[in-house]
Amino acid sequence: MFTGLVEETGIVERIKPTAKSIELTVRTGVTGRGLKAGGSLAVNGCCLTAVKVSPRGKNKLVRFDLLRETWKRTNLQFTEPGSLVDLERPLRASGEFGGHFVTGHIDASANHPLGTCRTGSRAGHRRAAGSDALHHLQRVGRRGRISLTVADVQKKSFRIWIIPHTYEITALQERKVGDAVNLEADLLGKYVEKFFAARNPRRDSDCHRPSVILQEITHRRLSPRWCGGAV
Repeated sequence: MFTGLVEETGIVERIKPTAKSIELTVRTGVTGRGLKAGGSLAVNGCCLTAVKVSPRGKNKLVRFDLLRETWKRTNLQFTEPGSLVDLERPLRASGEFGGHFVTGHIDASANHPLGTCRTGSRAGHRRAAGSDALHHLQRVGRRGRISLTVADVQKKSFRIWIIPHTYEITALQERKVGDAVNLEADLLGKYVEKFFAARNPRRDSDCHRPSVILQEITHRRLSPRWCGGAV
């Protein structure tokens, strides 16, 4: 389980295709502390298992084995030695929670960022994405894999706000128009949608819209059956 709050950027040291997997080696800093073989680390939002951890001065080299499917479905396929990648350790039960509930299982990849505009101290990025990814986005409050605030959602794209601090400490500083990015929606939002889809016999898409779900929650909460007869 992760929050989407990037702790640091790592540097890709080596990429080695093998018969069984693709070996990805990343140089880490604080996220490599205490990490052992078998532990997990989110790399560009994708949950990967460390298979080998080796010291490298003050840093650590962490090797991951990626299946071809993972390599093909994420933007890790576009990395090369020297590329920056965003790193996050798993959320501890006793740790600070400041983002969203995400698993590191990528929902979709937005393959065609459409551009960047700057307004004061914020940068706005508009990205193209498939309908499956946009389905779980709504204006204000929903966020992407680096826990970014969604400013606007259109039929085939969405715009996010990025503060200077986030831009400076993440791999976004290397992103250009045309680069791919990984997307994952908040897990709790998916559970809520699935719960109401199973309980609602209607199959039309409107019954799954956030506003309709909110109305149903309110109706159930205020109904006599749920409130012991008192409204």
